[in-house]
Amino acid sequence: MNIPPVSIAAAKQALIEQFSDPVLRRRATMLWGTRGVGKSSIVAQVAAHFRVPLVDLRLTTIEPVDIRGAIYADEQQGKTVWLPPEFLPTADQPQGILFLDELTAADQRLQISAYSLILDRRVGHYHLPEGWQVVAAGNASFHGAVTHDMGTALADRMFHFNVQTALDAFLGYALEHDFAPEVMAYLKIRADKLDDTPTQLANDHLIGASPRGWEDISNVLKSRLSAQAKRWFVQGRIGAANAAEFFGVLKEIQAAVDVTRLLAAKPGADTRDLLPTTLDGLYGMIYGLLAAVDDEARMRRALEIIEQYPDLPGHLPGREAQTLSMELLLQKGLAQGLENAILASPAYQRYANERHARGFDN
Repeated sequence: MNIPPVSIAAAKQALIEQFSDPVLRRRATMLWGTRGVGKSSIVAQVAAHFRVPLVDLRLTTIEPVDIRGAIYADEQQGKTVWLPPEFLPTADQPQGILFLDELTAADQRLQISAYSLILDRRVGHYHLPEGWQVVAAGNASFHGAVTHDMGTALADRMFHFNVQTALDAFLGYALEHDFAPEVMAYLKIRADKLDDTPTQLANDHLIGASPRGWEDISNVLKSRLSAQAKRWFVQGRIGAANAAEFFGVLKEIQAAVDVTRLLAAKPGADTRDLLPTTLDGLYGMIYGLLAAVDDEARMRRALEIIEQYPDLPGHLPGREAQTLSMELLLQKGLAQGLENAILASPAYQRYANERHARGFDN
């Protein structure tokens, strides 16, 4: 595909700016990307951003007549007339987004009707209102999905984005949606496991790791299932090999640090003795602390713990971990109204002063 890859966050920002321009809004946009990358999610977020309606059509679940509508005999006109389906936007909805999902997987007869909406903004006698934006999404053949080729005539009528998974964007989403800290810690260390579609296809595996899959794994870990049942569900979502590696790292993360004991420990030697000694344990602690902070007292204590990261063994990136932890806590503090607890913390003030002395911007 001769389209440079962009992150899901970049694609969302592009759609927002496109919708803001009445001229560009009239040209359809196609989002290409593997399963679970978040294509449908960002379209819904763009509609929510502008507070406009979203019509989400999963093209693999409908028939051609569902878009074109039904035909009936109009006796007054003496001719047959097409009645458009109720889900297509009407003139009393001047703005919105029409999302044609799974476009490349749809039956080719259905694609003809969908293409009419994309190319001409009409199907039969139905006209899409001027203020509506058409966004389509689908997979290319190399994504391992069932696809039908898109002709150059159609492709030439659209903007195209090759959406790929970016770890930082996914972790930001995971943080915002309260994922299990073990999932975030694992992916911070094993970034290549966020989406293993190439490996899955090369080995002819039915399932593999994907962003959507890790969201399901997070829900499994946060559930009340037994330990054995959790293992079964994880294996059944991302495959046996991925699950084996994940549980191996998970065991090390859980053994390396006890966040509850850390929060209860006194600053100084008591805290230092509880700090992890492995990279897996370090990231487990970072995201474990992040998940545990839910009030001002815990925020202040977490900042004291982070202040001691330079006490970590020399083979661990203590300074980098300290910077990452502070950024993540600031994000969470702003989201939960705990920014005053951060700014008033002596530990944070010492951290900020040290960064200033070293010539870093805060």
